[in-house]
Amino acid sequence: MTVTTVENPILQAVRTHTHAENPSAFLALNSGNSSFSLPGTDGVVVYRRTGRFAVQFGGPFAAPEEYDTLLDGFRRHVKEEGLTHVGVQLQRADAERYARLGFTVNQIGASWAVSLPEFTLRGTRFMQLRNKISRAHRNGLQIQEVPAHAFQEALETIDGAWLSSKGAARPLEFLVGEIGGEVQEQRRLFVGTIAGAPVAYISYSPVYGSRAGWMHDLSRRVPDGSPGLMEAINAHAIEVFRGEGVKWLHFGFTPFTGLDAAHELDGHSPAFQWLMHALWAEGAALYPAQTQLSYKQKWAPDALIPEYVAFDGAASLVSFAHIFRACNAF
Repeated sequence: MTVTTVENPILQAVRTHTHAENPSAFLALNSGNSSFSLPGTDGVVVYRRTGRFAVQFGGPFAAPEEYDTLLDGFRRHVKEEGLTHVGVQLQRADAERYARLGFTVNQIGASWAVSLPEFTLRGTRFMQLRNKISRAHRNGLQIQEVPAHAFQEALETIDGAWLSSKGAARPLEFLVGEIGGEVQEQRRLFVGTIAGAPVAYISYSPVYGSRAGWMHDLSRRVPDGSPGLMEAINAHAIEVFRGEGVKWLHFGFTPFTGLDAAHELDGHSPAFQWLMHALWAEGAALYPAQTQLSYKQKWAPDALIPEYVAFDGAASLVSFAHIFRACNAF
């Protein structure tokens, strides 16, 4: 008797339809997501329902010739359910198609990526970064790649301490990664220890498409730990990836960053564009975009990838708020 293993349909879609060029596509596999598909159509739409809203993650992960069919089907489904449709983390090609279909599309932020073949920490521009990494190692930091199940209790301890230090009762979801679940074996986990005690970790998710590689995803550390923990773990992972011939390290999506009028599409909302710039300047209470970008810029990224939000109709503050509700932010 032959047993056939059926691959997760969302994983199959994000692996197969790499033309979407979404560096965060693997987040479609997060637990708690829902998916929509049409019989006989090659692809899926991934979303979360929050109240009377359907918050779509990325564009449809679909064959190019069936992209519009799947999007139209999902759009009808949402309306039949009495929901309001909003899409987030659309890539430029997605944004252009949504705009042609009558959505209001605005840039919401950007993703960042480093080309690894040419990467080096040598030179004066990385002096402060090297110093932080050296300090962490002088304080006894040891780094290893580990299976998540072997460090589950330690990771939970780090998570609890990290969340308490942020005053957060619950972790963000949806647009950030996770550890565990049926696709954990697809991710990679690097843990830092001092005197045998885990003090920090970074989880990396696979990235498909023309900039294939890994994405620096979920990362946490104990509060009041040694300076340079995250930097040292990431530098270690970079050398591992470079040794494997990996071409790109992505740093993921950060809202309100990389904003540029040149990225906006015809028909965008000027008021929403103003709001994004205002939240970059004053929105730390909603999301620490400046802090996040500061860490990413330490690595001198080579690519800025604009990302978009799409409203089915006029731009809506309520729809925008439900993106953060889907993320478990409130």
